[in-house]
Amino acid sequence: MAHDASPRWDRKMQQRLARGEAAALGELYDRFASLVHHLAFRILDDEQAADRVTREVFGYIWENPDAYDPKHGSLRSWVATLSHRQAVHRLRESEAASIAEGDRATEEEVEAKIRDASAAARADYIVTSMPAPLRAALELAYFHRRDYRQAAATLGVTEDEARRRLRLGLQLLSTANAHSPHTASPPGYGRAL
Repeated sequence: MAHDASPRWDRKMQQRLARGEAAALGELYDRFASLVHHLAFRILDDEQAADRVTREVFGYIWENPDAYDPKHGSLRSWVATLSHRQAVHRLRESEAASIAEGDRATEEEVEAKIRDASAAARADYIVTSMPAPLRAALELAYFHRRDYRQAAATLGVTEDEARRRLRLGLQLLSTANAHSPHTASPPGYGRAL
């Protein structure tokens, strides 16, 4: 389920964190901890490692509230990006340790594993962030094997509207694999914590 917040809420939250309001961190944690943990677990496939990443992300936010720049997107997106980057960093560390211990994985295999885990985490994030009508249409098509006519009947919309929702939802999902290595990330957005 998406947790939409206004840009005003994002700015106020950042200001409260910058003032050192512990209640603000608690509120942010309540709102985004499940997102952070889910993304980290999706990449790492390890409950304890996902817990560690969750702690690290919120620790980083607490210590660096000014690292968030509202011009670059929502607070939710920034928190998700921090989570993703930290989880990938942890995955690289654990895979490097496995290689050093004599595992047979090659660097190419490790990078492929990271790409696959990252794409899956991005897809999860996209689905939970998309508007409920698009998500409902995709869920009917994917999980319940409904075509657009059946989805339209279930959702109580026209067939054209059901096709539009499915098309838009699939277009959003297709961006999960559209990761360009040439895209520069702003400070705090593209590196591990």
